[in-house]
Amino acid sequence: MDNKLVRELLSWVKALLIAVVIVLLCRHFLITPSVVKGESMMPNLEDGDRIILSKISQIDRFDEIAFEAPDSNDNYVKRVIGFPGDTIEMKNDTLIINGKEYDEEYLSQAKSRLSDDELLTNNFTLYDLTGEEVVPEGKLFVLGDNRRISKDSREFGFIDEESVIGDVKLRIWPLDAIGFIN
Repeated sequence: MDNKLVRELLSWVKALLIAVVIVLLCRHFLITPSVVKGESMMPNLEDGDRIILSKISQIDRFDEIAFEAPDSNDNYVKRVIGFPGDTIEMKNDTLIINGKEYDEEYLSQAKSRLSDDELLTNNFTLYDLTGEEVVPEGKLFVLGDNRRISKDSREFGFIDEESVIGDVKLRIWPLDAIGFIN
């Protein structure tokens, strides 16, 4: 009887250890949870939202990413605007990348609250902000969605591609907002 109990306990311990190893490997190499801090990505992501980051997906323009902040010990969540070799300009609330105008649909709610003579994002060129004509190799240019308060590449400059933790894929909290992030 004691032998049977010991074998059963060892079986459970072995199963639990395997489960823990699988979870740790997935968290380290595939996905990781994170918490949004601050209001710089409102209204799309809000302070306290729990999110899941993919560590293996390809990052595309306008994806929301989490990265190690270049100016503090925090992690930031921002939107990727510029890749290496891109020219970037903001003129009359219109984003211009490599000479092409982009409609930032994710900002339409914030822009709708402004009067006709107000800008959500002040005019700038990449050169004005960074002294660079194009985004350098190994760097990204990022902006927050809440442009009036966001601490982003307009303030701290480019981020290193290596500082990216992951691509925001899923919101898991609050419960009424669970879903994939586009």
